[in-house]
Amino acid sequence: MSPLVLFRRLALAEATTWALLLVGMVLKYVTRTTELGVQVFGMLHGVVFIAYCIGTLFVAVDQRWSARVTLLGLASAVPPFMTVWFDHRAERRHLLDRGWRLRAGGEVPRSVPEKVQARLLARPVAAAVVALLAVAALTTVALLVGPPAGSPS
Repeated sequence: MSPLVLFRRLALAEATTWALLLVGMVLKYVTRTTELGVQVFGMLHGVVFIAYCIGTLFVAVDQRWSARVTLLGLASAVPPFMTVWFDHRAERRHLLDRGWRLRAGGEVPRSVPEKVQARLLARPVAAAVVALLAVAALTTVALLVGPPAGSPS
């Protein structure tokens, strides 16, 4: 899977879970019919949000995004549907390549993040396990910390 495909899938998944969460919020706060949508889609969106942020950082290292572009990519996960906008913007500006720069036989990694990424790219199964564990760990931390103080229940 290329950086372009990985990023696009994560961006679409994040936007889709935003839409589902918004439907759940309408059901809870507007129609007052059920809280189930917010409970289920809120959790799903949180998990996908974390996966999108990890994926953004992974792609940013390989594609050598500037700090500004990386922060914009991360911030685009906050407003609904902005990840899709950022994905299209990044592709138009040639910030998403069809190949991994740090893959085996590619460029030599220079920094610590690049060396870690090159190792993960050489072992896709290990990379998937590391990504799943990172998402699970960060989701657990988010659940333990709980919602921001004063947020509606």
